[in-house]
Parts: sequence; structure tokens; C-alpha cells
Amino acid sequence: MKPNSVGFPHGKNNTTYQTLIHLSTSKILLLITLTLITLTVIPLYFPFHKFPSLSSHRSSASPATISPENHPQDSLISIDDNHHKCDVFSGEWVPNPNAPYYHNTTCWAIHEHQNCQKYGRPDSDYMKWKWKPDECNLPVFNPYQFLEIVRDKALAFVGDSVGRNQMQSLICMLSRVEYPIDVSKTKDENFKRWYYVSYNFTMATYWSPFLVKFSGPTETGIFSLYLDEFDENWTNHLEEFNYLVLNGGHWFSRPSLYYENNEVVGCKFCQKENITDYPMTFGYRRALRTAYKGIMSRKNFKGVTILRTFAPVHFEGGEWNEGGDCIRTKPLRNNEIRLEGSNLEMYLAQMEAFNEAQKKASENGLKFRLMDITQPMLLRPDGHPSKYGHWPNENVTLYNDCVHWCLPGPIDTWSDFLLHMLKMEGRRSAQEKLIQRKRKIAS
Repeated sequence: MKPNSVGFPHGKNNTTYQTLIHLSTSKILLLITLTLITLTVIPLYFPFHKFPSLSSHRSSASPATISPENHPQDSLISIDDNHHKCDVFSGEWVPNPNAPYYHNTTCWAIHEHQNCQKYGRPDSDYMKWKWKPDECNLPVFNPYQFLEIVRDKALAFVGDSVGRNQMQSLICMLSRVEYPIDVSKTKDENFKRWYYVSYNFTMATYWSPFLVKFSGPTETGIFSLYLDEFDENWTNHLEEFNYLVLNGGHWFSRPSLYYENNEVVGCKFCQKENITDYPMTFGYRRALRTAYKGIMSRKNFKGVTILRTFAPVHFEGGEWNEGGDCIRTKPLRNNEIRLEGSNLEMYLAQMEAFNEAQKKASENGLKFRLMDITQPMLLRPDGHPSKYGHWPNENVTLYNDCVHWCLPGPIDTWSDFLLHMLKMEGRRSAQEKLIQRKRKIAS
């Protein structure tokens, strides 16, 4: 466009116009330069900034659009001074209007039978609670911090379908940052492996409902449990992982024959002559001991083993096969329910076996930790799928599911616990290094 077309006359004032053009061009270049610097510096300064992940395009789904509770964007991965003294597993559930942090329509990791909103659950308050320890605050899960902590590491969930339920919850909680890609070595859905490209982090699940070698069921529905033999489907892979989250318990209520040294030593509900029928804790306690031996037998495994304790079932009005259901819509308080019956028996057996193993592991330089979610989850009879894990006309085995957990739902809090424990592990590691340094200087 000519100068006079924008109001500049011909003649000596044309020099003024050229000067202005030069100045304008300089300003534009300066603004572009400043913009590029700003866009480069901000992500480095705010390591946990809530920008959408560039790697999210690797999945067919996009990260959830629901905003998480505000976290300080330039916060360090730290832990409050009193947290190492606080029992984070003792407390109450309090309202959390900011939850949930993802939605059932935005997270593809939710299995159908845990997709309660899809199948018509009419209430949503069960998603809007957080765990408040008695003596401190438990921060809501920060996916950016979690992924920084596990960068270049690997984590495995070993156990039954509730353990897989936990892994799916964690994938959904991390979906605000990045979705993983499937790098499974088999098409078997019981052995999945997920990889977070931006963080070089691998997460896997190993389905081992009894934690030991087993076979079955037979035509009569009886499993054979080899209580003194490792389940090599997972023990042979331990060296690949930095963290191991172990769980189990629900399957020990099933009819089973118990073997030791390849000989039958008893059973559970087998109804066979001359075979002692034991309570479910008999097999459970022995299986846990064998699982711990399996971990300690792997010479090259130096990771952290976390036992996630038994998550109680909440059938009311009958057992799972007798019309029992779980229809409550809000959490209970500690003074409204007690851990009793089979839930208590399983918990005590689990704690006994863990305490024995932790002592031996410590003597061998191994790290065994406890994620004690039994009491917090006892208070959440409102968080199960019940009849909202399938369509009403479907023929399913567990019609009223009071074992697994809706997603989003209460077990999203298990990620809060897990992140807390990883932070504590970092604190311990830093203290140990400091002590070693002081000893080295003193010597």
C-alpha cells in the first residue's frame, strides 16, 4: 500500500514514514522474541503446570477437561514436617466439592462393570469425598508430582481384580497429564503393561488372585492352591520394577484344595471326606508368607514392596449369592461401623503375615511398606457398583457388585495414599544418604 493512502504526504515527510516503519518492525520483532522466551521459560519454571500434555495425542482419547483441585504450580515435591509422625490411614471422610478429577466419559481405562454413571446410577455424591487424617492433611493427588517421582521407573500391581481396579483408577487420575500407550507382551487382559512416553514410566498389572501357584477351577468349581509354591507369572519379573503393590484376599472364600509339598493338607468348602475343612484365613496366611518369600528370593530386586490391605466388601441383607446388595449413598463415620466377621479375620491374618515378612525383609535390606486402607474403605459402602455395572437385562455372575469400586469413586483416594508413600520413601532415602555421608566424614 502507498504511503499517501494512509495519510502520509509525498516529499521530505516520507523519511518520517520510513523511520516509523523501521520502528514498528523493530517493535514487532521484539514482541515476537519476548513471546518465544516466555513460552520457553514458563514450562521450565512451573514443573507441574497444568498445561495439556503434548503426548496426549498418542491416545484416541483426550485428557479429561475437569480441572483438578488447585496445586501450587511451582511447588516442590515435599512433605509436611508432621507427616512422618502422622497416621494418614486413621481419619474420616469429609466432603470434597472439587471431585471428581476425571469423568467416566473421558477415561477409557474404566472397565464396564465399574462404569456406574454409564449404567444409570442416579446419585453422584459418592464421588465427592476426600480422606482427612486425624492429625494432618492428605493432599489431593497431584499427577504431575507423581509422574516426576516415578520418572524412569516402573511399578507393578500384583493380585486380584481389585488391584486391577486400582491401576485403572491411577491411569484415570494421571490422564490429566498423559495417557499411556499399550506395550503389553501378551493379549491376555490379565497381564497388561502401560508406558508413559514423556516420563519413561512403565506400569503393569499381574493377575494373581491367590498370590501363589494355582490351577482350576474344576467342573465342580474347586481350585487347587499350592500354598508353598511361587506364582512365577509375577515373581519371575520382579527385577523389572522399582515398586510393587501387592493385594489379595477375596478369592480365598472360594472352594479350594490346599497343597503343600504336592500333598493335600486341607481345603476350604471342598466337601471331601477325610480332608480337614479350614477357614479361609488358613490358606490366605500361608499364601501371603509364600508370596513374601518369593519377593525376598529375587536377589536383584531392590525395589519397594507395598502391601495394600484388604478392601472390605459391603453386602447387606445377604451374601453375594443370596441377594445381598450395597445401596447406601454416603460414607459412614468411624463410630457407625466396626471391622468384624470375615473382614476382621482377613485383616488380622494379613497383618500377621506382613509383620513377620517386614522384619525379615528389613534384616535383608529390603523395603516392605503398608498401605492400610482397610478402615478407610470399611466406611465406604456407598462406593460399589451394586447393580450399576451392567444393563438390567444382562446375565452376569456378580449381579450386585459390592466388591469392586465405581470409577470415579472412593478408590481414587488410593492414589493420594500412594503418592504420599512415595514422598515418604524419598524422605527416608534422603535421610539415609545424609547419615551415610556423615559417617563417611566422621571416619
